[in-house]
Order: sequence, then C-alpha cells, then structure tokens
Amino acid sequence: MDRPLRGFFITLEGGEGAGKTSVAASIAKRIAATSREVVLTREPGGSPRAEALRDLILSGFAKQFGPTGEALLFSAARIDHLDTLIRPALARGACVICDRFADSTRAYQGALGHVDPRLIAALEHVVVGKTRPDLTFILDLPAELGLSRATARRSPGAAADRFEREGEEFHQALRQAFLDIAAKNPNRCIVVDAARPLEAVETEIWEAIRQRLMPELLASPSPQSIDHDGP
Repeated sequence: MDRPLRGFFITLEGGEGAGKTSVAASIAKRIAATSREVVLTREPGGSPRAEALRDLILSGFAKQFGPTGEALLFSAARIDHLDTLIRPALARGACVICDRFADSTRAYQGALGHVDPRLIAALEHVVVGKTRPDLTFILDLPAELGLSRATARRSPGAAADRFEREGEEFHQALRQAFLDIAAKNPNRCIVVDAARPLEAVETEIWEAIRQRLMPELLASPSPQSIDHDGP
C-alpha cells in the first residue's frame, strides 16, 4: 500500500509589492490540481485572533511600542496562527503556503528595527520551534519598483499601511535584509527575480517545488499555468 504523502510548509518573503500574494494563490491552485490538500494563509493573520492583531499592527497603532513591541505582537499572532491553523494542517498531510512568516520579523524588526538578534532568535525558538518552512522563496526586486506596484494595487482612497508608508531608503535596506537571510540559509531559501512578469515568477517557483518537495510529479508533465483572468 502506498505511504501517505507528507505535508510541507512553503513561505514567500520579500518587500512591498513583490507579488507574494498573487504568487501564493497561483501556486496553491497548481498544487490543488494534483489532488493534494492546500492551505493558503498569511502573516500577520491566518487565524481570527491573529487577524485582529494584523489590523492593530498594519494600522500603525503598534508603532508607538517600537520595533521590540512590534516583534512581540507579531510573535503573539504567530503563536495562534501556528497552533490553530498551520500545525494541524501539516499534521494531516496538507501543503501549507504562507505569505510571510518568521523571516519577515527577522528583516523588519530585526535587521531594520535593530532588535537584539538574540531576542529575535529566542522568540523564534519559543514560538516557531520545529515548525520551520521546508522551502522559502525570497521574491526580490528593486525597492522603487516594489513601492510603485504597491501604490498601483491599492484601492482608490485607501491609505498605505504601516510599512508601505516608510521611505525608499527603508525599503532598499529591507531588500538587502532579505537577501542576507537567503545567503545565510541557502538550503531553505531560493531568491527569485520578481521584477519579471508574474507568469515567469510562478513557473520558476512551481518547478522548484516539484523538484524539491513533490518528486512524485517529476514523471508527469507540469500542469498548465493558471489563467489569471479566471476566478
């Protein structure tokens, strides 16, 4: 009898406007087309209590507590997200795709907020534990392009969120922070040129997933790319 396929955990990271949300949705559809269960989620958020904290953080209210306070709030949201959604999904063999995870805390609050790296590491140890991503894609693009995309996607009249309001220098440093994370974690992280058209980005990521996490598909042709004009 065939052994059940194990679940796996994929995260997408990168600066504002890198296309993480669109790519995550497309990859989820591709995996679902193979008859695997897929759970698509995001951070901060992904569970009711974590979504409430997301609103608090992205509104800018939490900025008054400084980077350390924000790191603690992100960690509180992550605890609930892991306990109520991610870990149960992985335990039943689902494939979890998360738009941002602990690397974003390392980059935003750690590298840019100058929170003591020992505190960041301690929070990861306590909160994340052994639930580490199997594969992380760093969607990389110039800061000015990412900010332009973020502005274009915003609904008319909608305000920029807490991090989109930061200046270009901040976002340039953020880009480098993610590249540094990738360099330190070469077995887990893959840097993807996100300045290209979305379909090219998705195809590269899908092929890496097939090679690294879904070897049972290697004898089969790759599913057709997703029609972005569809539902």
